Amino acid sequence: MKLRLAFVAACCLMGNPAAAEFSGLGELGVVVARGNSETETANARLEAIFRRDGWANESTFSVVHARDAGTTSSSRFVITNKTEYDLDEKSYLVGALRYDRDRFSSFRYQGTVSVGYGRRLIDSETHRLRVELGPGFRFAEVRDTEETDNEMIARGFIGYRWRISETATFTNRFLVESGADNTFAENSTGLTVAVNSRISMKTAFAVRHNSDVEPGRKRTDTLTTINLVYNFGETD
Repeated sequence: MKLRLAFVAACCLMGNPAAAEFSGLGELGVVVARGNSETETANARLEAIFRRDGWANESTFSVVHARDAGTTSSSRFVITNKTEYDLDEKSYLVGALRYDRDRFSSFRYQGTVSVGYGRRLIDSETHRLRVELGPGFRFAEVRDTEETDNEMIARGFIGYRWRISETATFTNRFLVESGADNTFAENSTGLTVAVNSRISMKTAFAVRHNSDVEPGRKRTDTLTTINLVYNFGETD
């Protein structure tokens, strides 16, 4: 428990460098059905980016909660933090934290800490493509047995952004954290269309996969969302 609290505290501390240039966004989606079915689904996401000189820090918080006929059918929240330090215009060092708690997965929680090297392969107004690779460490708790599952991992990340027009942007983010016991992978695709300078609509599709799960649980989860987005400033 102390280790988990320390991890979350580190996310918060790393996400607030002093006197930094700030930008970010908030997303919210809600679906309520009544009649032949009674379901409520809500998802929200916050993203904050701080930049100062050659430093950049990105913090995110996301939550998904769903109820069907009064019974919770989905409940998950994820906190991430990533700090970058530019070596030159193309290359940078990166440190990343992630804490994932999912009520219906094989793991009660998964947390990772990693460092690595990043490279901006394309960095234009229309297209941006970056890759990151490095070692890390994962700590997790198996839900059914309550046993801890800690191991060294290799972290890889690919981020792509395509500014289709002045109002439409396509993004794709792929993350993999691979260890001897389990490989976690997530791919998130989104299409954002601006209504004005602050308000946008976003459609997204995310796929999450764990290679090692307990019997009776699925390895892959998907999530499709349609959200209202409020932009605090320009984000990558």
